[in-house]
Amino acid sequence: MSQKVAFVGVGRMGANMARHLQLDCGHDVTAVYDINKEAAGELAEELGAANCDKLGDVTAAADVIITVVTNDDAMRAIFFGEGDNLLQGAGGKTFINCATLSPGAHREAYEAGKAAGADVLEGAMASSISHAREGNLYLMIGGEEGVFEKNKVLLDDLSLNLR
Repeated sequence: MSQKVAFVGVGRMGANMARHLQLDCGHDVTAVYDINKEAAGELAEELGAANCDKLGDVTAAADVIITVVTNDDAMRAIFFGEGDNLLQGAGGKTFINCATLSPGAHREAYEAGKAAGADVLEGAMASSISHAREGNLYLMIGGEEGVFEKNKVLLDDLSLNLR
């Protein structure tokens, strides 16, 4: 696979999505980041990925950055954090935000990503941890059709039912 993929938020869902993409589908997961440094370190070692200390390093290490964070505040922190955030060097990158967020937070991330020259998709999930590991997520994607089509192989590999 030609796209380099990184994950921000590697709790149970994000870690299992990353495992599935790399171990089962052959995608190149190049970097991970989580506020739980121990979890990120263990997953990075398992996958042979970089365990990034800075969000800007995550963006630099990948073409596609998948975010799996837990709430609006966490999303704002990774996109708008003072001094270090995912938008540093984001031109030409794609963000797929699979986070449990309010519509307003998704719009903020979308608009900020576009302003930084990145593509952004919203990826709402309705599934469990085992579905993430098996690539059987139910994904509902919002965003521009061309960006969706460009990332369809990756999204299909994550999901059993893609909308």
